[in-house]
Amino acid sequence: MTAPNLLVELFVEELPPKALQKLGDAFAGVLHEQLAAQGLAGAGSRVTAYASPRRLAAHVTQVLAAAPDKAVSQKLMPVAVGLDAQGQATPALLKKLAALGLDAAALGGLKRVNDGKAEVLFHESMARGATLAEGLQKALDEAIAKLPIPKVMRYQLQDGWSSVHFVRPAHGLVALHGSEVVTGVQALGLTAGRETHGHRFEAQAESIALRDADSYAQQLREEGAVIASFAERRAEIARQLAAAAAQVGGGVRPIEDDALLDEVTALVERPNVLVCAFEEEFLAVPQECLILTMKANQKYFPLLDGQGRLTHRFLVVSNISPQDPTAVIQGNERVVRPRLADAKFFFDQDRKKPLASRVEQLAKVVYHNKLGTQGERVERVRHIAKAIAAQLFDALAGQHAEQLDSDSGELAREYLLTCVDNAALLAKADLVTDMVGEFPELQGVMGSYYAVGDGLPDEVAHAIEDHYKPRFAGDELPRENVGLVVALADKLETLVGMFGIGNLPTGDRDPFALRR
Repeated sequence: MTAPNLLVELFVEELPPKALQKLGDAFAGVLHEQLAAQGLAGAGSRVTAYASPRRLAAHVTQVLAAAPDKAVSQKLMPVAVGLDAQGQATPALLKKLAALGLDAAALGGLKRVNDGKAEVLFHESMARGATLAEGLQKALDEAIAKLPIPKVMRYQLQDGWSSVHFVRPAHGLVALHGSEVVTGVQALGLTAGRETHGHRFEAQAESIALRDADSYAQQLREEGAVIASFAERRAEIARQLAAAAAQVGGGVRPIEDDALLDEVTALVERPNVLVCAFEEEFLAVPQECLILTMKANQKYFPLLDGQGRLTHRFLVVSNISPQDPTAVIQGNERVVRPRLADAKFFFDQDRKKPLASRVEQLAKVVYHNKLGTQGERVERVRHIAKAIAAQLFDALAGQHAEQLDSDSGELAREYLLTCVDNAALLAKADLVTDMVGEFPELQGVMGSYYAVGDGLPDEVAHAIEDHYKPRFAGDELPRENVGLVVALADKLETLVGMFGIGNLPTGDRDPFALRR
């Protein structure tokens, strides 16, 4: 006969979105692991994790009402220590038996086993298997204790005196074994029952009485307007994003960003994707600025055309599904407009001063208290870059000597060295611009745009952006030799400087990415 399935749910206030998937997987994984360790879930048992903004849950198949009794063989002590010459128990053995709740009458039941060195006394007994209520209580306590909580909250319970620590205040606990409540189970000041809650605004009723463990996901979807599974919700958002882009037409597609998709999945319980738009005049701002502000600040999905260029339309994943979404669309369009206007303002203000005029300000920006300012660092990078550029040119000139005469060779060398020196000088200048001050992720990118606006050669503009590359494993490399030289110089300066002052990477800390 197949054992019933188990459903455990913690209903809480809105969980941190960037941690939700890990919290859900950890909660279900530890719960299942602990039930299996106590013999309540067998080898054929499977667990399904559920995680939405307001709940962590686990569905475990084939869970026993009580674990089977288990034979326990406990090693006591060597026979020579436990028995005297007449075969009677020594005080040491009697003390050991008393600790186990036994007396001298148990002497006849002891077993002698040779462990290869000497005869040893063992006591054999049957340990009662844990009931589901006992085992689930232990498993639930362990699952809560082991949650990878980014920041713990302390909050007061309803009695006004007690307080507990958890990621967010918890308001409900469900524990169903088949259709029966597992009585006596408690956690975070809550007692297990069968009632949960659906969508904050769109559920059919304030509370949902779950029929049994297996109806959890279906009842939440139908009565509570909630897609409980993180994976299902994520897939539904991806489907709606693609459908909305197809509805817009023109070959547009939503930007691909798995981290953004995961975060939005953790923010909504039943997604509804809507198409919005902003004024096309904002497209004069570099698209990286607009995309970043829409993604980072508003969690929107910008739409790109077939050539990867930003369009004036974007997609919003709403948590409500009104019959007329006009107010929701207009609200999101109204919210994004000031963000884009800020980006345009920063861009316009930055372009009023040439990039070279900002180099002096780097003398006021501290790089490291033992390595000086960014201005001093720039000078070190310039010297290293010019030395690398000279060696690189000599190596390349040797390979193509027949194609270069003395005049053209000298001009090419001078051009390379000049471009490298300019790029190294200006590489960090955008750190003191308004745009990078607001969006540090755009360092290098904005410097490249401003260099183009100042009429600098493409090699210099590209090098300003590319000298940060590669930023991660598998990232693109600099496009031209100028960028390659400055990138090498920048990284060599960092390595030598940090190792020189003893700032070495450790097993869990590498703030300057020296390993990369």
